[in-house]
Amino acid sequence: MDKLDELRFDETGLAPVVMQDAGTGEVLTLAYASREAVEKTLESGEAHFYSRSRGALWRKGETSGNTQKVAEVRLDCDSDSLLYKVHPEGPACHTGEHSCFYTTLAGEGVGVEKSPAGTETAGEMLDRLAATVSARRGSSPEESYTAKLLASGTNRVAQKVGEESVEVVISAMSDDRLAEESADLLYHLMVLLEERGVGFERVGEVLRDRHR
Repeated sequence: MDKLDELRFDETGLAPVVMQDAGTGEVLTLAYASREAVEKTLESGEAHFYSRSRGALWRKGETSGNTQKVAEVRLDCDSDSLLYKVHPEGPACHTGEHSCFYTTLAGEGVGVEKSPAGTETAGEMLDRLAATVSARRGSSPEESYTAKLLASGTNRVAQKVGEESVEVVISAMSDDRLAEESADLLYHLMVLLEERGVGFERVGEVLRDRHR
């Protein structure tokens, strides 16, 4: 029996599909697929879905250019939904964000509200910065400094981190603009992590492992 025959579609002929970044493990978006869409995905290696609003088959990135190369397709335990592990070319979300799941309702446990705008913790601010840097990857270098840096390659981005590190040392010696220069260093470090494909969450995992 064809493995696809195991997939159970709902009464409308669709099944939910979760897209996950194959490199970082981040959940990117949720969409729906008909059997034809799944077949197109398996045949082409690019994510295809079914638009419930338009009533039509569509290929991810056909208008935006933000395609998703499918590395692996998994069927869930109930055989009624799929997981696509993908290599995204640009933001997954139509808003320009790397993931559609960028709005935090609660963190650090159920019932904890997200900090109001302007009062984020340092961790929340760094998470938001990492998401913004990632989202800029698909932007025009002429319009985005971050996109321009990402397009310049590892050597240039690493050089910028070195330059900003020196600025931090200089400001520390003079006790002037240390916070501002530190912010510049963190930003450029975040760009370097994105350029090298090392998710900020990986840095967090290393820190947690070291302080257990």
